[in-house]
Amino acid sequence: MKNVPAVFGEVLYDCFEDGSRVLGGAPFNVAWHLQAFGCSPRFISRVGDDAMGHAIREDMQRWGMNTDWLQQDASHPTGEVRVTLVDGQPEYDIVSGRAYDYIDADAIPALSPSVIYQGTLGIRQRESAAALEALLARHPAPVFLDVNLRPPWWDMALVRRQLDHAQWVKINDEELQTVMEGDADLKAMASALMERHGLERVIVTLGANGAFALDDQGELTESDPMARVPVVDTVGAGDAFASVCILGMLHDWPLSSIMDRAQRFASLIVGQRGATLQDKTAYRPLLNDWQLDAQPETEA
Repeated sequence: MKNVPAVFGEVLYDCFEDGSRVLGGAPFNVAWHLQAFGCSPRFISRVGDDAMGHAIREDMQRWGMNTDWLQQDASHPTGEVRVTLVDGQPEYDIVSGRAYDYIDADAIPALSPSVIYQGTLGIRQRESAAALEALLARHPAPVFLDVNLRPPWWDMALVRRQLDHAQWVKINDEELQTVMEGDADLKAMASALMERHGLERVIVTLGANGAFALDDQGELTESDPMARVPVVDTVGAGDAFASVCILGMLHDWPLSSIMDRAQRFASLIVGQRGATLQDKTAYRPLLNDWQLDAQPETEA
């Protein structure tokens, strides 16, 4: 197989006070986009044997995603974030003890990934952290680490160990300052992060100010947000950006192309409600421009 990424981590629902819910989780969003981009991601996660878990499996199947790597847990419920409004501002409770906290290393079917994507929230508990360690030991593929620091569910020592495993890292400006414990120039901090952990590329997202990347040859690549894009919802923009970075890794695009294309897709996502697209035809202009086949990779 070629161009087949493994995506490890959480899948969950954002649950609101009015009873509505939105499917998400950074790794799930990334896998969702990669499927539409013509990859066949192996999404490694765990859901409960409950209504939300069954709905996730059905949504994946509807989208054409392979569910062989989605484990079912009879003891722990599906991931959930409870969203409440306090003085008009949303507060988030990322509920602990959920199925994705207990991914079972022994229950992961065999796979041969071209790249392994991982975040940081999905390894907050030792069971899933151990499953990721086992996965990386069995499959020495390049690792794309998407740093998502969600208080109180992260630990500096664990994040630094994950950085040591990674080749590519995506991190936002605030997280970079947190990990590097300083407020120096962002590009200098990104260079120091790369040197400290032996990274190949560091991609720093800057919100409305775009993004920049550094490679291990010292080359700096910057990208600006697309002009005149109405911002409807910024949720999922970073996941969209990450999905195109992984696509670029798989297809060996130049770094400048990766950054421009990732920025374009992130700009598309912020112009609509929700972290994912529900219509595959929305990906068609990008697939055409990037000369990609939307048919997922199949096993030989």
